[in-house]
Amino acid sequence: MTTMTLEAVDEILRRQPIASELTDAQLEGLAQLGHFVEFAPDEIIHREGDECAEFYVLVCGHVAIEMVGHQEVFRVETVMPGGEFGWTAMLAGAGRYFQARALDRVQAVAFNASRVRALCDQDASLGYALMRRLLGVVAGRLQSTRLQVTDTLSTAARRAGA
Repeated sequence: MTTMTLEAVDEILRRQPIASELTDAQLEGLAQLGHFVEFAPDEIIHREGDECAEFYVLVCGHVAIEMVGHQEVFRVETVMPGGEFGWTAMLAGAGRYFQARALDRVQAVAFNASRVRALCDQDASLGYALMRRLLGVVAGRLQSTRLQVTDTLSTAARRAGA
């Protein structure tokens, strides 16, 4: 894992879509809670059901968001640089809903969700902006999951002769 300065985390965050609605002061406060993490290709970042304390803003690389079935792993979505994953950490006490796996070398900024929630409690406009952004991630993930399930079911129906 590479150590980065607060200034480097702040600079990286300023280039990410999550920062688009934040003031400079809000961005600086958020940057203080972030740290840089790296994952190797094919490394499982987290599994479905895992306890979760952090969410991530992807800086480089690609992350597969997956549903693990009995015999298959279904890719629901591929997170691209600038995207967020691990959002369930923002829901206190919730486990992960999906598995996240690095598809190539991944670099991200990780945030301790309980500290971010506390910051959001202190600054409601920051909380609103972050929650709106993360709700967009949730809605996109739900749509991707719906499409994956629909495709899987229609393929199974075609094989069965429907």
